[in-house]
Amino acid sequence: MPKTCSEPLHRLQLFGPTMGTHWAVRCDVPSALDVGALRQALTDTVEQVDEQMSPWKPESALNQLNRAPVGDWLALPPQLLEVLARALEVCRLSDGVFDPAVGALVDAWGFGAARDTPDAEAIRAARHTERPPTPQALELDLAAGRVRKHAPLQLDLCGIAKGYAVDRLCTVLGQHGVHHALAALDGELRTIGAQASGAPWAVALENPRPDVRTAQGVIELQDLAVATSGDYRHFVQVGEVRLAHSMDGRSRTPVNNGVASVTVLAPACIDADAWATALLVACPSEGLALAHRHGLEALWLLRRGKALVELGSGRFATPTAPDAA
Repeated sequence: MPKTCSEPLHRLQLFGPTMGTHWAVRCDVPSALDVGALRQALTDTVEQVDEQMSPWKPESALNQLNRAPVGDWLALPPQLLEVLARALEVCRLSDGVFDPAVGALVDAWGFGAARDTPDAEAIRAARHTERPPTPQALELDLAAGRVRKHAPLQLDLCGIAKGYAVDRLCTVLGQHGVHHALAALDGELRTIGAQASGAPWAVALENPRPDVRTAQGVIELQDLAVATSGDYRHFVQVGEVRLAHSMDGRSRTPVNNGVASVTVLAPACIDADAWATALLVACPSEGLALAHRHGLEALWLLRRGKALVELGSGRFATPTAPDAA
């Protein structure tokens, strides 16, 4: 049950390392809360996600699946199966724009665990390997807790796993009786209720500049998640061209479509994260059509010369300028 206004609440901030970055929680809690137990539970849940889904950990369940022979059933933890199921669903809904099987491309271009610079031979191999669409190449048996590949696949869940981890943080907070919280992991955030004062949580939208961190604007959230994907933190420069770390599984190339960033709102952070990734990969007109088709609230920042042009759907709706779409 929600806390009554007569209970004194104080602001608690917790954080820790995970997935090459940090998780953080701000929450308004009663003084009787066992802070040590909450901190440990939050740490354990993000570590569990990382241990199962990290492409950098050789023995993660994800990498075991990547190494598994084609045609063999492999038992997987329920958390990883849940993320794989949602990843395949968004892949279908986006007509393959969101593709969790771009791991070979990620590695080839130096953004993964295999190397930190592009490798021409690996890029050629990744581009010319033929396989069925990912939803056909990967079969999930959720009732039996297992999965099998029908073609060689290298899965990479970096476009969805952080959002899932934020959802898990919120689940833990709810289990500990926290009703006012903001949970964050990198560019993925989710709120539980409002602040104890009744005010919504204010979240800054980052300006997509690689050299400095400044706010482009502010969104107020309550019982809502937000995720941002962009081309400005992880990229490779090829001459005058900036190639983002996100991969387009259809063309089998890094994203280079003039989209600086996409921010998506959704009830669950796993969905906000996956759709932000998808809309970054899509060209603006295709992404806007996807957002309208699926009722997404999204804000694009598009590079037009030295200027940024906003394009939006839902609460972010803007007049669609010809050069934006």
